[in-house]
Amino acid sequence: MSLAKQVGGLFGWLALSYLVAFVGGIGSANAPVFYRELMLPDWAPAAWLFGPVWAALYTLMGIAAWLIWREHGFSGVATRPLKINFIQLGLNALWSWLFFAWYLGAISYVEIMLLWGSILITIAAYWRVNRAAAILLIPYLLWVTFAAALNYSIWQLNPGVL
Repeated sequence: MSLAKQVGGLFGWLALSYLVAFVGGIGSANAPVFYRELMLPDWAPAAWLFGPVWAALYTLMGIAAWLIWREHGFSGVATRPLKINFIQLGLNALWSWLFFAWYLGAISYVEIMLLWGSILITIAAYWRVNRAAAILLIPYLLWVTFAAALNYSIWQLNPGVL
């Protein structure tokens, strides 16, 4: 694969990741205000932390997918991992809408657990093709583990809202 195609691919995968962030961002447009109004557990992070963390994670997700694609394109051993990646990206974008736009606490918790599982499956599928790509997704899995616990706690603390 030519260097130009590799660089273009990297920009493409990053653009896809940032597009997912954008779609989720639309769903969470009222998140800063809503988050302040919720009863939060003592261990909940400040609202300002979410943006930088997610920006870093979306960058890692784009680079990881690019590493898989760069070696094999959309064929052979890369087909299944990249399809799984698309599923987890869709679940990622959906969660913000369920929680912040539609205020569906229970459904958003079930959905984030599906997202967690899809990330784990993506890591396992990436591991078989490119271990560096799989390792790049570990911070994402850890953050979504934390986010799932936070989702559950907030849902339980705010039964009349979520």
